[in-house]
Amino acid sequence: MSRIGKMPITVPAGVEVTIADGNVVTVKGPKGTLTSTFHQNMIIKQEGAVITVSRPDDQHEHKSLHGLTRTLLSNMVVGVSKGFSKELEINGVGYRASKEGNKLVLNIGYSHPVNMEEPDGITVEVPAPNKVIVNGIDKQKVGQFAANVRGKRPPEPYKGKGIKYTTEVIRRKEGKAGGKK
Repeated sequence: MSRIGKMPITVPAGVEVTIADGNVVTVKGPKGTLTSTFHQNMIIKQEGAVITVSRPDDQHEHKSLHGLTRTLLSNMVVGVSKGFSKELEINGVGYRASKEGNKLVLNIGYSHPVNMEEPDGITVEVPAPNKVIVNGIDKQKVGQFAANVRGKRPPEPYKGKGIKYTTEVIRRKEGKAGGKK
């Protein structure tokens, strides 16, 4: 049995979950609404404030989908109640970020500023010129937009310049002179 798949999902107060036929699940909460369609073979049941996911048999495909379905449902519930965020840090001389309307403007060493439009359901905060916080209710969208921002100037291993996650550790390398004796 899947260790993750068999764990029940507790629905917090203020969050409403509806399960329609075809495994279409809609989760409404204080931060917004998320709807997702899951594989028709997964059995999703709601009893009071607890949602359980089970599988019909021990077929390999069903074992794979069991934990995935439970995790995606859990992320929907957490997203509409608490939300998700990713923090990015900008390192480098003259590298900075700013916000103009609903655009994120990055000055990251190119001859031009890089403008990035906020996608639907995502909000971007710039509390400091070297810090960017991406917030939203959909974990996948938050992670993808944060990865797109990081991809504009990934951190390099020699001086550590670039955009990185605050939790990310960059393995530093010595320069050319480091190998000579």
